[in-house]
Amino acid sequence: MIASFVLLILVGSVVLVMPGMTTNGRISYIDALFTSTSAVCVTGLVVKDTGADFTRLGQWVLLALIQLGGLGIMTVSTIFLLMLGKQPSLSQDTVLQGSFTHSPMKNLHTLILSIVVLTLVVEFVGTACYFLYWVHEFPVNEAIFLSLFHAVSAFCNAGFCLFPDGFTRYQGHVLINLNTIFLIVIGGMGFVVLLELYERYSQNRGKDGRLRKPFSLHAKLTLLATLILIVAGAVFFFIVEYNDILRGMKLSDRILISVFQSITARTAGFNTVDFSLLSNSTLFFFIILMFIGASPGSCGGGIKTTTAAVFFAIVRSRLRGEMHTMIMNRTIPKEAVARTVSVVISSGLVITVMVVILLVTQLGGTSHVESRGMFLEYLFEAVSAFGTVGLSMGKTSGLNPLGKLVIIVLMFVGRLGPLTLAFSIRPRELALQLKYSEENVMIG
Repeated sequence: MIASFVLLILVGSVVLVMPGMTTNGRISYIDALFTSTSAVCVTGLVVKDTGADFTRLGQWVLLALIQLGGLGIMTVSTIFLLMLGKQPSLSQDTVLQGSFTHSPMKNLHTLILSIVVLTLVVEFVGTACYFLYWVHEFPVNEAIFLSLFHAVSAFCNAGFCLFPDGFTRYQGHVLINLNTIFLIVIGGMGFVVLLELYERYSQNRGKDGRLRKPFSLHAKLTLLATLILIVAGAVFFFIVEYNDILRGMKLSDRILISVFQSITARTAGFNTVDFSLLSNSTLFFFIILMFIGASPGSCGGGIKTTTAAVFFAIVRSRLRGEMHTMIMNRTIPKEAVARTVSVVISSGLVITVMVVILLVTQLGGTSHVESRGMFLEYLFEAVSAFGTVGLSMGKTSGLNPLGKLVIIVLMFVGRLGPLTLAFSIRPRELALQLKYSEENVMIG
């Protein structure tokens, strides 16, 4: 899996440095590698203006890289999630319903085909909705490409935009905002949950019309965590920025902007406001949202919503003095608890190390007094890269080559690292049998 993504990134970088890809006819290899990594890892951070610096052919290449990267990660993560669900546990509902876990794995081609069909259908609907508006603003051919590019970018949670100011020009436009929100949420929900929703309301009914099976715990956690994060982010943004960046706007626009930023901050990377103008409290809160990210089996990054939910359950259970981690009347298996803790801690360590490297390599000629406020900016860029979000405070485009390499590593590790780590952690029989003598230490 890792090799395939590396190969796709390298091929994309080589193609982007070819003649005819950029408007000025040239691009450095480090910038091409950065752009290719950002597209394949569906991040959206850029060192070049996608709409101005790339020709239409170059934009088609970026579109292909985004689509292949989004489909690839969605397919692989879904398969991994289903494979993890097959591990023996205290309750099969911990990951997926037993029948739902096993049946797709028997026919892998059907599973992959279902993911591709879902992707194409949703992107077609999104393209059509964009086109309904942009056909009145741009020539037909231009409107078609703009609609297709942004629909694919939104569904894949890539955040690449052909407008230099993002979607700020459409911050009060209901159709553009709602269509983008729809694509981001569907793309970040996870194929497993979407399929379960489909089966529940179309095929999971008896002759009497009643539902035969309840939602799996995985679906419940995904839906609840997604709803809580969206509402919490929107309310926080609305309250904190009410008299700042939202000053003088209509109430409906304030609500729409707040909801849009809350949704896009977790993994999509689109924006309808200038993030460099937001307050420190808002930026820090959004760093938390970016770190959590989307849901398993989706195009989005981050540690994932279910990981955050299980981690919260672990903390709550420990504070209550409970031996087992329980949530929604279910006990989380020890393997899942171990994976959760490992993903959260390792992700935090990776970001910490990379932020330190960024600060050391990028602030060489800046005095300590002047660089105090830059810590939050570089932390924001690093978490945005790790969470494959793509939001930026303007620091990415000004990075030196070493800084760009750091962000490239963060995008790649953030895209594949948590997934690979979660899948690779399994209890070993020898490790389970090995135990040294106990000796207590003072805590707290």
